[in-house]
Amino acid sequence: MTILSRTSKTETCAHPGWAVLPAAMLMAILGITACTQPSRTQGVQLYQDLCVACHGETGQGDGPLAADLDVPVADLTLISARNGGTFPMAEVMSTIDGYSRAQHGNLAMPEFGAFLEDSPTVAFDSGDGIPTPTPSALVALAEYVESLQRAP
Repeated sequence: MTILSRTSKTETCAHPGWAVLPAAMLMAILGITACTQPSRTQGVQLYQDLCVACHGETGQGDGPLAADLDVPVADLTLISARNGGTFPMAEVMSTIDGYSRAQHGNLAMPEFGAFLEDSPTVAFDSGDGIPTPTPSALVALAEYVESLQRAP
């Protein structure tokens, strides 16, 4: 079973034994059976396919379509800096997915949730201690965006 955690960068696949029985039961109930790890390669490819046109190769909002948009394109490299030095993984994943953008009226960026939901599901803990079934492609893309962070 895979539980990806934001609080510890350790990722494990464990044979469900008595010590992990409650987690194993939860994952079985949620239908998560594969031991799937999001990969950096997958994150890079998804970024190239979905984000470069607007956010640019480096994530600074200077993609080839950025000048044609009515709103400025976000600089993805400063997300942590705008959040007090912490990368808000759950918020970023929610923005990519489309959930939080629709709630806050930010409709300039396309929703990618439907595109990413067909990937294998992993139990992802964004730091609140609650493993949540999440498409591995969404995790991979958000982790790649996290790797783009720089100091202002």
